[in-house]
Amino acid sequence: MGLGVDWAVDWLKLSAKAMAEHRTELIELDRAIGDSDHGENMDRGFQAVLQKLDETPPETAGAALKAAAMALMSKVGGAAGPLYGTAYLRAATSLGDSTDIDADALASALAAARDGVVARGKAETGDKTMIDAWTPAVEAARNAASDGGDVHAVLQAAAEAAEVGAVATDPLVARKGRASYLGERSAGHRDPGAASTALLLRAAAAAAAGSVGNTGTSAGNTGTDAV
Repeated sequence: MGLGVDWAVDWLKLSAKAMAEHRTELIELDRAIGDSDHGENMDRGFQAVLQKLDETPPETAGAALKAAAMALMSKVGGAAGPLYGTAYLRAATSLGDSTDIDADALASALAAARDGVVARGKAETGDKTMIDAWTPAVEAARNAASDGGDVHAVLQAAAEAAEVGAVATDPLVARKGRASYLGERSAGHRDPGAASTALLLRAAAAAAAGSVGNTGTSAGNTGTDAV
């Protein structure tokens, strides 16, 4: 069974919950190597996403993600708004008007989201950015789909890989963004964008678990020990 608009809306709602719950954590991560505003910006942005969904209920998953993109681009300051907005917009374009998203389409949408972030931010794996969470997530999603996994397996694999990728930013020296100004002093701190990416993909997996009736994962569990 594929995924539809209900999954996308649930994903965005669980994402808003995760950003609210982890707001302080993301602020502290950003305080160490950035502007201290990542948690606040992400929380505010996803509250705007919820308002957008209430104002105009989407009819497809693509429409839901496009609405999220518009809200994030207009409400989130710094680099996060344009980067995440582009990710959701590219994913929405990839999904189109589909009402039955299968594993391959889902993996392709995640790849499109990642590619959008790369195009916008010009970062590569190892630069200590959200790409260090996105790229392993995309690779894991593709592998899960190729192995015959269902939509939940694809998102579960993506979430787990993103969590590992976020942790792997700890020892890296930042080569992009404000953190790069710190040089070697940026090592020893987790990238906040990688951490929030892992939380968002965990929310996607939790939403899929609810959509396909998988009782092995709680749809309310958007937290992770990895970030």
